Amino acid sequence: MKVCLFGGTFDPPHIGHLLIAQTLCEAEKFDKIFFVPANESPNKNAFTEPKTRVEMLKLAVEGNPNFEISDNEIKRGGISYTIDTIRSLKSELKTNGEQLHYLIGSDCLLDFHNWKEPKAILEECQVVVAIRPGFRPSDIPAWILHKIHFANIPRFEISSTNIRKRWVENKTIRYMVTLPVWEFIDQHKLYN
Repeated sequence: MKVCLFGGTFDPPHIGHLLIAQTLCEAEKFDKIFFVPANESPNKNAFTEPKTRVEMLKLAVEGNPNFEISDNEIKRGGISYTIDTIRSLKSELKTNGEQLHYLIGSDCLLDFHNWKEPKAILEECQVVVAIRPGFRPSDIPAWILHKIHFANIPRFEISSTNIRKRWVENKTIRYMVTLPVWEFIDQHKLYN
């Protein structure tokens, strides 16, 4: 089974996440995309508890047979390191490094060399990169560039940071998140 892990804080999960995942699933012919919400990101602060982010993610991906959620990082607790997740899910899914892919945005690629065991990540799975605006491959070390695959998918300009900011400013986030996620944010008074 050809699968792709899509990690992040998903605070909140938005249409951009879903569009990238669905487009990537079709373009790369993945059997499944596993959304892997971080328990505690080493690079970003989540504003919402992990359990709440999982609930929003369930609402966002509901009804799509290509999407699943893995709570691997949340169950493990502590800081969520990509290499630990890849090794754990590789074993859990009984897959090999050729069938297991890990999606990151090109913005994350700039700091990839500072991640925990970056060379091991490149050995354990296929890293797929979604290009974000302003990305220049010349900024990336050659040892990384030679081991990654750039996804042939369109760019989507939606961010969780912007969604939270708009919510606080009482601006609409309609069409940025699914209606069930919007209702969940409103009902639980998130980001106020």
